[in-house]
Amino acid sequence: MRETSPINGAISKFATWYHPYRPAKEFKKRTAYFSMEFAVHQGLKTYSGGLGFLAGSHMRSAFELKQNLIGIGMLWKYGYYDQGRKKDRTQQTNFIEKNYSFLEDSGLEVEVPIHNNPAVKVRAYVLRPEVFGSAPLYFLTTDVEGNDYLSRTITDYLYDSNEETRVAQSIILGIGGAKIVEALGGADVYHLNEGHGLPAFYYLRDTGKEVHKVFTTHTPEKGGNEERNGHHLNQFGFFGRRLSDYELQKELTNGDSLNYTVAALRLAAKANAVSKLHAKVSKKMWESFEGTDKIIPITNAQHQGFWQDKDIRRAWRKKDANMLRRRKWALKSKLFEEVLHQTGKVFDPDIATIVWARRFAGYKRADLLLYDAARFEKLITNTKYPVQIIWAGKPYPMDFGAIDIFNNLVYRTKYTPNLAVLTGYEIELSRQLKTGSDIWLNTPRITREASGTSGMTAAMNGSVNLSVNDGWMPEFAKNGKNSFILPEVDHTLPISEQDRMDCTQLYEVLEHQVLPIFYEDKEKWHQIVFKAMSDVVPAFTSARMATQYYEELY
Repeated sequence: MRETSPINGAISKFATWYHPYRPAKEFKKRTAYFSMEFAVHQGLKTYSGGLGFLAGSHMRSAFELKQNLIGIGMLWKYGYYDQGRKKDRTQQTNFIEKNYSFLEDSGLEVEVPIHNNPAVKVRAYVLRPEVFGSAPLYFLTTDVEGNDYLSRTITDYLYDSNEETRVAQSIILGIGGAKIVEALGGADVYHLNEGHGLPAFYYLRDTGKEVHKVFTTHTPEKGGNEERNGHHLNQFGFFGRRLSDYELQKELTNGDSLNYTVAALRLAAKANAVSKLHAKVSKKMWESFEGTDKIIPITNAQHQGFWQDKDIRRAWRKKDANMLRRRKWALKSKLFEEVLHQTGKVFDPDIATIVWARRFAGYKRADLLLYDAARFEKLITNTKYPVQIIWAGKPYPMDFGAIDIFNNLVYRTKYTPNLAVLTGYEIELSRQLKTGSDIWLNTPRITREASGTSGMTAAMNGSVNLSVNDGWMPEFAKNGKNSFILPEVDHTLPISEQDRMDCTQLYEVLEHQVLPIFYEDKEKWHQIVFKAMSDVVPAFTSARMATQYYEELY
């Protein structure tokens, strides 16, 4: 059972809609932002990756802009997972209980029917704005006294591998979250960040209240657009009540199935994709479904103050290449202490350091450089243009294909002194990799990356993007001036052909453009670095994004 409130049972002021500021006039609409993940600090393990990083930056900017917005999330007892190593250094998935003394019991508890249990208790804990500088965040848990064992485990694991638990998690976030918002006095706008909280829209529809429902779709990947049997969802309580066969038939989107994204698009008054290219891809994906044509682009972004190193920012503002070089050397040295700690390898701050770091998934192709073994060997043994390469990221614990890629990289790099695979890719390691890298490598198959915000924070910290032209890149990239972009490959070609061509082009760009400039023309390299920073800030900062949400979606 969770501990009682740090305020000794007193009713928290966060039991009503509250902000420690008077909301700004242009941001006065009461908005509830629902997300399965929030990454606001390394010490709060309520995220797995990019979706959480995005939501965390949004909450920070909402606070700074004095927006009348709160976040609704989930208090995961074991987080996503803690990434460790087995005896042979391959991935070990660890689940360790989390406890947070800085979360406050709001005093709010609601009941939600799930399957055969008519009253699963849902408790809300609050992250006060002053703790980490975010909008108020309400984290929901079912691990409360009075629930049976199964009910208490619903909020154990982010993205639980058990299908029924995943459905229950959506019901808790959606309906439980909507009821918590009602208890707070209600909202004008209900914003679903991805389709996980879809039950909120059904619950709100049944209340008959006039509220503005909006939805953000984040990925063209099938796994990110959940689809489940509608009859099973109906029995589980997904729709807030048991629908008749006639009512259910009207909700189904694909035979007997309900696609969460299609349903959310139909129920929302407005919807957005997370880059201009993603908006085009999304519209094409769902064009055969009626009522899904309302998608506008609001490109993802990240919080400058949280992610950008202050000394790098100072060097950029002064356009002082010597200051940048000194700071970068120091930050690389700090990153390389972690490399030594994890791998026993000593890296050199004077050598070009390439980093590939993000969620491990097959389409992101972490191992693209290894697709040409001979050329890879030539790259990592080149004495004229030496390189160091670091990989980091967490595969989904049941994505065995992605885990195999991670483990194969471990095997391949184990005895090579200038290659390293790091574990524990969370906020702090992400920060170290972005501030300590020279080249930020991004290699998804084109049209598969909706946005890809890691490259934004890398650019803020003087790491030059080397990327395919996908996600946010077409809005940012000026090839050879602020980044290096691979020629576009026809995404309708067979995957093997796309991979072969991208691998070849990656080596061409690395060997003939990136590394020669890095080693032989430092003045041009620093021009590229400074240009990238100027093009990222403020266009790809979460202050712009949070403002755009109010102006165009809310």
